[in-house]
This record gives sequence, C-alpha cells and structure tokens, in this order.
Amino acid sequence: MDGKIKIKGHLKFYMQWPVILSILLIVMDVLVFSVSVKAGTLVSIFLAAYILVVVFLYFHSKTMIMNELISFATQYGQVQKTLLNEFAVPYALLDYNGKILWMNEAFSTLTGKNKRYRKAVSCVFPEIAGDKLPKKEEKEVNIRYNERDYKAVMKSVSLKKLLEESGLVEMESHSDLIALYLFDETELNQYIRQKEDEKLVTGLLYLDNYDEALDSVEEVRRSLLAALIERKLGKYFSEVDCLLKRLEKDKFILVMRQKSLEELKKKRFNILEDVKTVNIGNDMAVTISIGIGLNAPTYAQSYEYSRIAIDLALGRGGDQVVIKDKDQMTFFGGKSQQMGKNTRVKARVKAHALREFMISNDKVIVMGHKISDVDSIGAGIGIYRAAKSLNKRAHIVVNNPTMSVRPIIESFRQNADYDEHMFINSEAAREIVDNNTVVVVVDTNKPSYTECEELLQKTKTIVVLDHHRQGSEVIKNAVLSYIEPYASSTCEMVAEILQYFSDDIRIYNIEADALYSGIMIDTNNFTAKTGVRTFEAAAFLRRCGADVTRVRKMFRDDVKSYKAKAEAIRNVETYKGSFAISVCPSEGIDSPTVVASQAANELLNVDSIRASFVLTDYQNKIYISARAIDEVNVQIIMERLGGGGHINMAGAQLPGISVNEAIRQLKETLDKMMKEGDIEA
Repeated sequence: MDGKIKIKGHLKFYMQWPVILSILLIVMDVLVFSVSVKAGTLVSIFLAAYILVVVFLYFHSKTMIMNELISFATQYGQVQKTLLNEFAVPYALLDYNGKILWMNEAFSTLTGKNKRYRKAVSCVFPEIAGDKLPKKEEKEVNIRYNERDYKAVMKSVSLKKLLEESGLVEMESHSDLIALYLFDETELNQYIRQKEDEKLVTGLLYLDNYDEALDSVEEVRRSLLAALIERKLGKYFSEVDCLLKRLEKDKFILVMRQKSLEELKKKRFNILEDVKTVNIGNDMAVTISIGIGLNAPTYAQSYEYSRIAIDLALGRGGDQVVIKDKDQMTFFGGKSQQMGKNTRVKARVKAHALREFMISNDKVIVMGHKISDVDSIGAGIGIYRAAKSLNKRAHIVVNNPTMSVRPIIESFRQNADYDEHMFINSEAAREIVDNNTVVVVVDTNKPSYTECEELLQKTKTIVVLDHHRQGSEVIKNAVLSYIEPYASSTCEMVAEILQYFSDDIRIYNIEADALYSGIMIDTNNFTAKTGVRTFEAAAFLRRCGADVTRVRKMFRDDVKSYKAKAEAIRNVETYKGSFAISVCPSEGIDSPTVVASQAANELLNVDSIRASFVLTDYQNKIYISARAIDEVNVQIIMERLGGGGHINMAGAQLPGISVNEAIRQLKETLDKMMKEGDIEA
C-alpha cells in the first residue's frame, strides 16, 4: 500500500511539518553548543528522542491516515452518487452512439423506464436522433413528451480524460460519454405562447370596387348594399374577437390579437369569397383587400407595416390579403381576375410626373428584364420616344437580344434616323448613369430581374412602369411607380402615357409597330387579358402608323423553332386530367423560352385543359411558362415556385435542378394547392 500510494498537494505539505521543525531544532542545538557544551549535550539527547518519535509516528500512522482518506473519499463519492440519483432534474448518461448507460430516479420516473433500460435514447425521445447528439460542443433540443415540453441539454464528456486524470488506466482511443439533462419548460412555453397570442396586430381593410358596385345598383338600394357589406364584415371579424372600425366609406381598420390572426389564417381568410355573395341586384360583386402588419417594434410601426401591406395588395390587383412580418410577405387569395377601370386619369397624372422628372434631368436610361421580350423592348422604345421629344439623351439597355426581339432592334439599327447607340449593354450603361439620370424600369418590378441591377444604386431618380403583380421583392426608393396588374401589357400603359405626355409628341411608324407588337404578343393576338383600354391603346397606335401585316411578318418563326414547338406539343403529359405539362427542346434553338411560351399558348386550345406548363432548360436554369384562360390562376402557382406574372400568364425560373426535378416540384405544388383549396380540383 505504501509503495503504491503517493501523497500530493496540501496533505503532503502538512505531513512534512515535523521534518521542518526537526531542522529548526537541530539549528537551535548547534547554537546552544556554542554557549554551553553541557547544555548542548542535554538538548541533543532530547532532540534525538524527538526525531525517533517523529519518524516512528510518520511511518506507523501513514498507512492508517491513507486508509482513513480512502474511506472518506469512498463515502464522499457515495454521497455524490446518492445526491445525483435523487437529483430533481432528470439526468442520464449516454454512450457516444446515444445508448442509455445510466439514469437517475427522476429520469426513470419521467420516462417510465426501468433503471436497467439500455436502449438508444431515440427510442424514448425520437427528437434526439443520431445527428442531434453532440460531438464536442453543447447541444440543446426541444422535445415534447407526455403532453409536456422539455429542453434537452446534452454535454460531451471525455472518458479518456477522466480515466487519465484518475491515474488508473490509459486509453489509446478517444471515447466520449454524453450527459443528458431534461428541463421542463411547459409552463414557460405556456406563458410565451400566451404572450404571443395577446400581441397586438393591426390591419387595414379596403373595399376594392365600392363605388363601381354601388353604381351598378339602383340608387334607393345603395345604402342597403353598403349596410349588408358592413354587417357581413362585422359579423365575420367579431367571431374571432377582432375589432373592425370604419375610417372612410370604403376603408376600415382592424385591431386584433395574434391568436385571432392565426384563426383567420386557418380559415384562409374565406371572407374574401364570402363578401362576394352579398347581392341585392348589383351587377358587380364587391371584393376586398386586407393588409396586416406583424412583429413591429412599436404600434406606430405596426400600422406602417399594414399600410405597406395594403398598398402591395392593391398593387397586385386587390381581392387578397397581404401579411407583412418584418421583411417577409405572406399572400392569401388573389385568385380572381383584376377589374380594369375605364378612367385614364391615373395615366394622365403619371405621364405629367414622368415628363417633369425627364425635364429636370439630363439623361434617360430605359431597361427591362433579363432575356428581354417584345413587351419589354416595345415599352422601352416608347419611353425612348418620350425622352427624345424633350431633346434628352436616351438609351435602352439590352444585353443579349433574343430571337423574338432581334427583328425590332435590327429595324432601328438599320434606320439612319436613330442613334447608333440607342441600344447599349450594361457595361456602357454603368458609365453613363449618374445623379442627373432618370432610370426607367419597364415590364418588371423586381430589381433582381432587371438587365443591370447596379444602375438602381447609381441614381436617385427611378421610375417603374409595369403590369405584373408585385411580390415581396420590389424596387425601393422609386420616385414614380406606375403598376397596373389589370393592364394587358406594359406597351399598353406606355401608349396611354404617350397620349398625355405632350401635345406635340410624334410617334413614328416603326415605333408604333414596336408598341403594337408588345400588346399583340402579351395578349396572344388580343385573345387574352384584353379590356376596353387595350383596344383604345391599339387604336391609338394604328392611328400613329402601326401596321398589323408588318408586325406579323416580324414575328414569324424559323423552322427549328417551329419544330421545337411541335415537339413540345407532341410530348405533352396530361396531369390530373386538366393540367398540360410538357418540355420544350432547347438545343439549337436561339430563344427556347419564347418557343416554350408559344407552345404553352397552343396547348390551351386542347379541350379539357385548364392550364398549361411548358418547361425548358436554358442557361443552367429551368424556365416554366404557365398559361390559362380563366379557370386557373397560374400566377399564384408560379409564386409558390418563386416566380410570378398574371392570373392567366405567368412564369418561374428554377436554377440548379434538372427538368425532371422541376416537373416533380410543379406536380407537388399543384397537389398541395388543390388540397388547400387554392385550386379547384
């Protein structure tokens, strides 16, 4: 025993005190000898006796002291084990694979398992799977067990280090234990949920077509229609403990708790459809738009969020709910066709504002979206003409002209009346744009879709003209934003603007052709998304010299494109009996995305097809062209896939995946939306 156990630390120092005292006594004895030999001899005798007694006691008592220490340590360890076993917090030891090695009484009582239970912890708590086990760092996992919430805290304990510190064994390989603690957070989570449920939520509710609906009913019954609408709204929101208060004749404010909002989400805001059932002879159904703000730091900011949300809902055409949660947007509804308004007052106001911005700046840069189409180029040419009528330097940004727009661009480049630098690329545009430049974005309202997003950061004067519904990504800080989702095309909007831009503006035949072609392509030869104003804009362009025959010749297909379109139609798959899904070949085709959109339009001529989706692989992305007539809202389908567009004409881009994977995602989206009721099965 003596040879194996070594004393260390404070105990060793304490045991050495008799030796230190012996040295002091020897020094004293030497000093006594120098004074008196007789006295020194006497002290030496007593000193020798003291040393003998110290040596005897040290070696005789060492074993007994060590045995007492070992006994104390054993009892102390047993006390620790007892305390840990009776610890109120459920505690367990796991091996590195998650197998339970030991558990205390609290853990055994909680799980109902015997203390000899030696299976994987995932058998008890499925949330603690193999990938959740800690390697070196501490990990926390929230679990639900027996209707209660627990936070599982897991710490890795090095078994090798513990054994090496004990001095008993050495391990050649690393092996870790995992200490698992369970903390009951049921009550805490209950208070947190209660706090979240009681959080204030504000919203704004607008009647989209209040005046138009009232005008469609007899004058004596208008007050009854208004009362019925308000009664239906009041009853619906009072059922979820929501306060509805009128601000103006067609505007209301909503105040509710977060819990009430969750109930409305579960109902998927079916008030959007219910309010349309109010009918006392009115020809036009009433629709509503709702904007809701969430998780703002202040009540004032919450109201501001709701105002931004309602603006976005109206900008997307109304008849929908937009929820703004900080930077995240959630959409409900928006399935009906937007109602166009016959009045062109807004177009006149926007035209005058655009004119003022152009007058106060030196240069005008127009750009559309990537992979420019006819509508984008045509609208850009219209804005170019407006700038030139004010003698401003103007350019249109086009990086890689597609087959569909190349004939238009070439017709201008071959015309000596136009500047050879009328069309420029992004690199040249970056050199031109400064704070004295108006940047006009046409046919898109998403900055990432523009030909050169960097231009938006180089000027303070940004104008947006678009006919697509807005999404969560928008161009910020635009001084003028004219977005009309009910318009057939951006060319239609620009044609209206040009009529009010200046009294003496002259639009040449070639420019009128470009604008007319944009309307014609986006409406599929005036068969889709056309209204009164569409034909009025076309008539204006005809008066300016647009020729239908020239436009038609300009957009004839080459043989390869025609064959690719035919191949897409030939290989069509009918999904769920009403959705046409096909793939358009892209190899050897100049502009496969254009051909795909043409094929999608053609597939709508097939009986029983409610919507068509044609995919094509182009520039390492899968492009989806979605088309419908009036039975399916393809815009909300494409939004689920990260795209957008119109109710009957939309698209999406899916980077980094194969065509088969894109088709799988499309089918899953269709299945989910039919299950949720967003698409009628």
